[in-house]
Amino acid sequence: MSRVVRVAALVAASMLVVAGASAAFAQSYPARPIKFVVPYPPGGASDVTARILGQKLSEAYGQPVVIENRPGANGNIALAEVAKAAPDGYTILMGNVGPNAINAGLYKTLPFDPIASFAPITLTSTVPIVLLVHPALAVKDAKELIAHIKANPGRTNFASGGNGSATHLTAEMFKSMAGLDIVHVPYKGDAAAMTALMAGEVTMTFATIVAAMPQIKGGRVKVIGVAATKRLAALPDVPTISESALPGFESTSWGGVLAPAGTPPAIVASLQTEITKALRLPDVRERLAGLGAEIVGSSSAEFAEYLKAEIAKWSGVIKTAGATID
Repeated sequence: MSRVVRVAALVAASMLVVAGASAAFAQSYPARPIKFVVPYPPGGASDVTARILGQKLSEAYGQPVVIENRPGANGNIALAEVAKAAPDGYTILMGNVGPNAINAGLYKTLPFDPIASFAPITLTSTVPIVLLVHPALAVKDAKELIAHIKANPGRTNFASGGNGSATHLTAEMFKSMAGLDIVHVPYKGDAAAMTALMAGEVTMTFATIVAAMPQIKGGRVKVIGVAATKRLAALPDVPTISESALPGFESTSWGGVLAPAGTPPAIVASLQTEITKALRLPDVRERLAGLGAEIVGSSSAEFAEYLKAEIAKWSGVIKTAGATID
């Protein structure tokens, strides 16, 4: 046997050993609680989705799934924690368009690599973004809001879920495309921004429909536009911003689950299988769809490609809007 053949045989044998070890590890997984890290405070779309999926994972695996809310630094704190965690499947992340895609274009340096530091598991859902105002404001759609703002220059402010968040950049696009003079007031998460709007501290905000729907149903905020390409089944009478005021205006948030890079493929596959299985359950679909989320449940490879495309897209939006971290 030649030296080349012997080396090839050794490499093949070692790969089989690694694959076998990974498979054996997967068979015993999980043997203890799983930590599910959320980059935002309780109440927002990411938190709601993580809690629904966490419950189903706990039922499927027979182990507790502990939700850990780690807000701060526009999600960078949570992502850095997960990126540095042991790649053993016991720490997973409820990813979001903000920290996982937008931050790559906002920050010169990050304590993690948006692509290389993570193992994508599945894109769970896309989440439409809606335009909200206080119920007392006498406007019925985005066109009337724009006219109101232009008639009162320098007197309008808008809340967001944080500097550089999807809701912030959506508002920056709105501001840029409509040529408006409005001031950004950042809060720590969509729920806090919503509270500020309900209290009359700000004129308007963009929010995910998941975070907004309970307040819309309760009449505590008024929805006047949808930042999607078509009207939502949950809000059929609310026009898109594109049709009512700004042709081509579109912004969508999303959620997806990731693990630290280096997590064994068999563990990633197991989590992908159980999460997508949960997303097909009637009660999960009903709860998420009732909040306005559009369920996806992709493969790991599909999510990896989607993530790359989102980073490129939002980097372009940031450059065009001239958005910065305050």
